[in-house]
Amino acid sequence: MIYKALTIAGSDSGGGAGIQADLKTFAALGVYGSSVVTAITAQNTLGVTAVHEIPTDIIAAQLDAVLSDIGADAVKTGMLSSAPIIATVAEAVRRYGLTRLVVEPVVVAKSGDRLLREDAVAALRTELLPLALVVTPNIPEAETLAGMAIITEEDRREAARRIAAFGPRNVVVKGGHVEGDPVDLLYDGSSFVAIKSGPRIDTPNTHGTGCTFASAITAGLARGYDVERAVREAKAYLTEALRASYSVGAGHSPVHHYHAWWAANTTPALAGR
Repeated sequence: MIYKALTIAGSDSGGGAGIQADLKTFAALGVYGSSVVTAITAQNTLGVTAVHEIPTDIIAAQLDAVLSDIGADAVKTGMLSSAPIIATVAEAVRRYGLTRLVVEPVVVAKSGDRLLREDAVAALRTELLPLALVVTPNIPEAETLAGMAIITEEDRREAARRIAAFGPRNVVVKGGHVEGDPVDLLYDGSSFVAIKSGPRIDTPNTHGTGCTFASAITAGLARGYDVERAVREAKAYLTEALRASYSVGAGHSPVHHYHAWWAANTTPALAGR
């Protein structure tokens, strides 16, 4: 059986985030990946220097091309920078009956460059979140979606409740921005589960962590895992990808998506190139 996943996201010319990270993750986890490009970014490990949004008619055509032929066992959204793009994607999700949808609510890039327009936040809440099986905000993204500051552990729980009220069946409030070892909170609308993976990995190579985590969840769902198993295995995969990461640029380099496949002596040979 061929498991299939679709990413609907922006292109990262540096290869560390966006559709490039998603497709690498799908491949590493044994899932066939297809893609719908929503924006082209000029981007490297130092930052984003230009963004070109794809016209919505071309986004719609890509969605129809993939879903009418290849289909998808699970779908992940990433950079959806405007309300019209969000509406276009949501319409296709409804029309094709896509129920295993993972929404990565991309607000800013690792460099701090904003990738979601202010007017698109409301569209994300009302158009896409009600269709999501899982939404995966980090702390700043959860603050934006929930409309509140997150300082304490109870704040994280309250933010998850507020986000769940928009309609997603599961909310994962990630713990990477919290001091100490990262713990993600999975909320299914009634109870919380803490998802742990060990001590924090000390590395500057964190570009694309959000994309990688969400696409790993998507790969698990495509393989038929339940949500908790998909989240746990995605967390474990990302942790090892961080542990094995290497530098390819002068800023935040990406995680190592193929850490389980490349020979152990490959990483030092590539470092610094």
